[in-house]
Amino acid sequence: MLHPSPTTKIDPTLTRATIVEIIDETHAKPAMVVLNYANTNYSTHLVAEGDLEQLRTLVGKTVLGTIHATARRIDPAGAGGRCIDPCVGTPRRAMGTIVGIDPRTNGMVINVGPNMSVWLTLGAPGQRATDLAHADFVTCDLQPGTSFRFKGLA
Repeated sequence: MLHPSPTTKIDPTLTRATIVEIIDETHAKPAMVVLNYANTNYSTHLVAEGDLEQLRTLVGKTVLGTIHATARRIDPAGAGGRCIDPCVGTPRRAMGTIVGIDPRTNGMVINVGPNMSVWLTLGAPGQRATDLAHADFVTCDLQPGTSFRFKGLA
């Protein structure tokens, strides 16, 4: 069932989501947090950063946090929608609008949907975040290990 989307504004570099599950670490995979986003069918599995026991207490609650990923290469896109692909599981691609650039870390933040942003570190040799501009529409493949950092309750 889809619930009404929150209408309160948040920092565009943050993500607002509901924690629906914590998946324990295995010998092959790190601990994961599963996030759902209001009014979408997304169920994103991200590496859990920080205190896992604290995250367990937040299952079912709407939280604010940041999603972090390393882009294989970022390319300008002429068309398309803001999204994380696939919408269920571990992210492999992202498309969105640049909402922030950090030249110190050679990184940027892209908005990939309503109240959904991804902090990207550029992984391609020679590619610089400052080569792109605020509000450019971009696409990229993501390296494994996209993670979520809890910031607070929404």
